[in-house]
Amino acid sequence: MFNASFRRRAIAAIAVSTLSVAGQFAAAHAAEPLSTNDTEMGFVVFQKSCTACHGNPAIERAPTPAQLRALAPEKIYTALTSGVMKTVGDTLSDLQRRKVAVSLGGRPLELVSGAARDLPNRCARNPLMPDAASRPGWNGWGAGLANSRFQPAEQAGLDASNVGRLTLKWAFGLPNAGSAYAQPTVVAGRVFVGSETGEVYSLDAQTGCVYWSYRSKAGVRNAMTIGPVQGQGAARQAVYYGDLMANVYALDAQTGRLLWTRKVERNYTQRVTAAPALYQGRLYVPVSSWEEISAATASYPCCTAVGSVVALSANTGRQLWKTYVIPERPRIVGHNALGTARWAPAGGAVWNTPTLDPKRRAIYFGTGDATTYPAAATSDSVMALNMDTGRRLWSYQVLANDSFLVGCPQAEQPNNCPPVQGPDYDIPASVILSTVNGRDALLVGTKPGDILALDPADQGKLLWQSRASLVLAPSDAPGTPPGAKPKRSGVLWGGAASADVAYYGLTGGGVAAMRINDGQRLWYSRFGVPEAQTVSHGAATTAIPGVLFLGGSDGRFNAVSSQDGSLLWQFDTNIEFDAVNKVPTHGGSISSAGATVVDGRVFVGSGYSVLGGIPGNALLMFERD
Repeated sequence: MFNASFRRRAIAAIAVSTLSVAGQFAAAHAAEPLSTNDTEMGFVVFQKSCTACHGNPAIERAPTPAQLRALAPEKIYTALTSGVMKTVGDTLSDLQRRKVAVSLGGRPLELVSGAARDLPNRCARNPLMPDAASRPGWNGWGAGLANSRFQPAEQAGLDASNVGRLTLKWAFGLPNAGSAYAQPTVVAGRVFVGSETGEVYSLDAQTGCVYWSYRSKAGVRNAMTIGPVQGQGAARQAVYYGDLMANVYALDAQTGRLLWTRKVERNYTQRVTAAPALYQGRLYVPVSSWEEISAATASYPCCTAVGSVVALSANTGRQLWKTYVIPERPRIVGHNALGTARWAPAGGAVWNTPTLDPKRRAIYFGTGDATTYPAAATSDSVMALNMDTGRRLWSYQVLANDSFLVGCPQAEQPNNCPPVQGPDYDIPASVILSTVNGRDALLVGTKPGDILALDPADQGKLLWQSRASLVLAPSDAPGTPPGAKPKRSGVLWGGAASADVAYYGLTGGGVAAMRINDGQRLWYSRFGVPEAQTVSHGAATTAIPGVLFLGGSDGRFNAVSSQDGSLLWQFDTNIEFDAVNKVPTHGGSISSAGATVVDGRVFVGSGYSVLGGIPGNALLMFERD
């Protein structure tokens, strides 16, 4: 009782006196762009400076990391600046205190209100929203259960003959955000989009005016999925999504009212980064993790986070089943040089939206690398589960023995590092359900650039394997180690597929077209980008008849011919915009989510600041003149 009471008082102490310090912070830093790297890399600072107490079983009085994550980032910043943790905060720079605050709080520090009620472009009225399936739309991540990311002509309202007439119609600035990494969903004439601040917005697709917003508990980087809901009062359609604290939500699509929320994972490093998939009243939620960056600190008990897929009732949020990528639960397998427990097996984060196969009552998804050694047989794999029970049907491992932790160069940091490191390949992109010579097949894109076709009717048997990428020469930039190996250019966030051809934007730049029947590469194009220019086109590719849309890490948004990859249209988003909501707005890298195309309009987020990208906070809508 004493320990629990003390811990509650400690948490309460952190929560007081927030407003004055937050106000001082806002005044001092209002002009500074916020970076998603603060959210991603603040965990490293926290481990180095804080986990000796927080999360250490021997220090029972200290709030656990999970308890700290329940606090707002402003409260954590206050505690480190002038509150109960000032003695530790004084050993950190202000930037480090900010990183810890946004890492644990799950969103950037709020400098101005991002709520719809405080924005100047509120819609004059909120008419009854039509059924999501009654009008052209792009619902969820892949525009359908198969995750093909292909929008047919009747839905797109756009083709190669008129894509060159696209012009910018409006920009919406995501308040307080330093990254626009959530893909917009467009249904029934409305745009639904999340923000790294945790705000979810409903906008009018034509004008960009805002109907409503809802503040989630943490940042939201996945696409929204809209579908019917029952037993929730007046609500008829719900908005489904997850956040960076592994919470899943259902909101009334008409009003933004919370219908239910469910936490699907208690490990504080785990999160929902990809869009859930919805089918027949069930929501299939992929769970990923940021535990890979845990190797740098010997006091951290590494590693216990395991990827999973969770099935929830779409009406109530009740958990129906949960299947871990690695069936064996982590256990203590030894201790590192500091005496901290080492755990295994772990890893296998699920970074992609599951692909649904109603005919076989199956779902398919890719898994990430292991964080412990030896790597589990289901890491870097494609897995198939029964959609009704979660029972594993089969798995196909693309790369064995891929154990990876950030900060393990060789044997220099042996505390948590695997004896064999990397190469960190993962299967980050959603698989595409297609057909090969008349039979169902799964198309799999990989980080090193290999494309595979698997047979879902025969335990994932390999039908063909081909290479979309080119092998890039080692960089001759200053600091490159002598004898550096060539770097492979591959698939990161996803490809698109028509009936006969699959298209993959590549991290080394450019796009490749692959014939689906046999895997032959039909063409590769850099559409005018010089070989010497370092640009990634690893954001998800979007296809419509005759056209591919590809975002670049340089901020350029490109439309290229699906016949030969020639450039049809281009817009440089790395500029300032006069946003409809009057928020300071700037574009940047387009390096994760892809474009959505609906009824002659194209929507894309600009600004992805993770891992050195150009920060930005713009949601853009282009329309054919």
